[in-house]
Amino acid sequence: MSRRGAETQRSALFNSASLFASLRASAPLREPQKTPMPKHSTKNLKIIGQPLTKVDGPAKCSGLTVFADDLTLPGMLHAKMVRSTRPHALIRRIDTSGAQAMQGVQAVLTGSELPVTFGILPVTQDEHTLAPEKVRYVGDPVAAVAAVDEETAEEAARRIEVEYQDLKSIFSIQEALDTEEPRIQDYGQGPNIHKLVAFEFGDTEEALEKSDWVQEDVTFYEGNTHLPLEQHSALGHFQPDGRLTVWSSTQTPHYVHRALAKVLGLPASRIRVIACPNGGGFGGKSDPFNHEIAIAKLSMKTGRPVKITLTREEVFYCHRGRHPVLMRSRMGFTKEGKITGLQFRSLLDGGAFGSYGVASTFYTGALQTVTYHIPRYKFEGCRVFTNKPPCGPKRGHGTPQPRFALEIAVDKAAEQLGMDPAELRLQNLVEPDSLTANWLRVRSIGLKSCIEKVVDASGWKEKFRQLPQGRGVGLACSSYLTGAGLPIYWNSMPQSAVQLKLDRSGLVTAFCGSTDIGQGSDSVLAYVVAEELGIDPDQVQVITGDTSLTPVDLGSYSSRVTLMTGNAAIQAAQRAREFLDAAAAEKLEIPLQRLTAAQGRLFDAQDPEHGVDFAEAIELAEAKFGAIGTVGSYKPPRSPGRYKGAGVGPSPTYSYSACVIEVEADPQSGIVTPVKTWIAHDLGQAVNPLLAIGQVEGSIYMGLGEALMEEQVFRRGVHKIPNMLDYKSPTSMDMCPVETFLIETPDAEGPYGAKECGQGPLLPVPPAVVNAVYDALGVRIDEIPVTPERVLKALQAAQKGQAARLGPKGFPTVPYPEPLWVPPPWEGGDGRAQKRPARKREPALQAQGGHE
Repeated sequence: MSRRGAETQRSALFNSASLFASLRASAPLREPQKTPMPKHSTKNLKIIGQPLTKVDGPAKCSGLTVFADDLTLPGMLHAKMVRSTRPHALIRRIDTSGAQAMQGVQAVLTGSELPVTFGILPVTQDEHTLAPEKVRYVGDPVAAVAAVDEETAEEAARRIEVEYQDLKSIFSIQEALDTEEPRIQDYGQGPNIHKLVAFEFGDTEEALEKSDWVQEDVTFYEGNTHLPLEQHSALGHFQPDGRLTVWSSTQTPHYVHRALAKVLGLPASRIRVIACPNGGGFGGKSDPFNHEIAIAKLSMKTGRPVKITLTREEVFYCHRGRHPVLMRSRMGFTKEGKITGLQFRSLLDGGAFGSYGVASTFYTGALQTVTYHIPRYKFEGCRVFTNKPPCGPKRGHGTPQPRFALEIAVDKAAEQLGMDPAELRLQNLVEPDSLTANWLRVRSIGLKSCIEKVVDASGWKEKFRQLPQGRGVGLACSSYLTGAGLPIYWNSMPQSAVQLKLDRSGLVTAFCGSTDIGQGSDSVLAYVVAEELGIDPDQVQVITGDTSLTPVDLGSYSSRVTLMTGNAAIQAAQRAREFLDAAAAEKLEIPLQRLTAAQGRLFDAQDPEHGVDFAEAIELAEAKFGAIGTVGSYKPPRSPGRYKGAGVGPSPTYSYSACVIEVEADPQSGIVTPVKTWIAHDLGQAVNPLLAIGQVEGSIYMGLGEALMEEQVFRRGVHKIPNMLDYKSPTSMDMCPVETFLIETPDAEGPYGAKECGQGPLLPVPPAVVNAVYDALGVRIDEIPVTPERVLKALQAAQKGQAARLGPKGFPTVPYPEPLWVPPPWEGGDGRAQKRPARKREPALQAQGGHE
């Protein structure tokens, strides 16, 4: 029987410690899953599912890959930006004469020359290329210079004098809520409140009142940054014919293209944006940035190419990383461990600008219902402005914080109910092919297999609450999007498109607007095209991320590329096959249905020797039909939710993860050391198991950093540690062994059943760590990172007879609006908001525990 036959679907099992040996020695094991078959058959796959080399691997390993900062053009100038030294101030005067007088300086730019604002979301177009009147955080750009070399540009930037009039600065969530004047931004839903949202799906207060146990918690997730190895870099060239080309280390060339057209006032058709290979992004290169527009304008002023590469300190101040989030939850349970309802509040510190903040606010609540079945759900979210660098999307965008809060709550509830945390989770899983309380469609779910796999592999039942003092295990689960259901600018057009050109030589060129940021999306595109056409991936040339050459793809974010670009590529390749098959079948004089493509040939399935090679098939098709080129596109299915706010959260499908982490926690020093991690991830179908494991384990690495050491912190608006020496992040010496299990539950929406694997595996790591610390030391750390200082404070509190917990004391008063009332599907709802039935106002939420 075929290893990939429908009757033998199994979950791929790989032990990362012996990965290469296991891949060579044996086929991956798979566990049966009762899930709908994907619309693209997984039978007899030749390329998909194999541990192949990345198409860009040889170039990267040999140093041939050209990153943005490697680019040079004749006559190229270098740019530097002048950044604010004040967190909040009016600009009274900018004197550029000192810079302009310098030999080698070719142009100086200030905010008055670029008055049009921009931003990633249509509802938050609040950023200027250079601040014209007011600065809002330390690092806010106020001027830019272009000179013959970097040293001259840097010195010229130092000679620009800026006179400020300081304004009161806001550095914390509480200060933002308490301060009416001055306002950081002149829009929002309160003086310094950016966004307020509130929804209720069923009467949660009634559900909690009828519960046998209500778990109440206040938790805090500190902000942190992306820390890609490659700094931001961009090169702009305004040509004599009035066309502008910008090369940039961006994840979203389509949206940079939009911003350039808007701010510079140029026709979009005369702007070309080329996304260079990224040396890491993780969401930090998803916004259009000031420097990308500034170098374009400087090129327009000088008539010469202009390049800028930010310093590491500047990257820290650009930020757009993880929001600091304070959270409060009340979760009800029956005595048997069934969840009855959830009330959840989030409060985000957004920094000085909007960025993706509206979406970030929704994401702190939207996906809470996708992991466990929550019959009734209430979510209230708030994002405030502060005088710090703007926060935005980082790996897992908006979802690691609430996952942290809920997985801790589930563990605490299990202890109160006298249940094994794994068993409690298993009896609350969302069902496949179901709707959640907030009207999200869950198609396939392999979380049961994920939990069972890590519980068994880790020896959970033998270790949990049974290890010696200072050693413990923790469990957590998660879910994540496989692409957002709606585009940032709502429209009815496809979210991804692929164009194929078939050459007589047998070469296939695939064009797509997606961007490879290290996750392997270029390789996925080549694998899919090769699979459908029956050729080797080496015969597929990939051209991506060029707004003039490639069809639109919205960018590399929300784990969307494999599913959306993959589906578009399948459609384009299948259309190409129609041309090839018709011509080849005519040549071979056989019925179309007997024609098969594999190993670079099209041949008779009943007589494999009777066939033509791929290049000949192209020549036959070109002689019959003309030049062969096809297109394919993908648009996600519509979500059943019809209420205002239902646009954030829907996804074609969701991935699932379960993670067990074993730690050593030293009660003398407070140091927590991960010993080993076991993770199982439901990725639908592994397009390339080798790349998938790399993505999963990269998420583990990043999750451990966030859990134990990473924090983006400030002192009066100045970053405390804006460098890679002082900003603590794990090195290879800090990384513990990881045992990775790929659970395959092919999903009907994914290409060959594939789902995401690049972001979701991060989510269970921080809560698994703190749950393990509790198992090891008997103290709860309800905020991260779990630094030695926090562990010691919690232990000292326990020794004094106080609550064995360290975390936020309470939750501030927030002017949340009256929730939008949307009955869940099982209570007669239709996905639309309705008038709320009369009821009593709920009592104020009470927090547990204390804080030192």
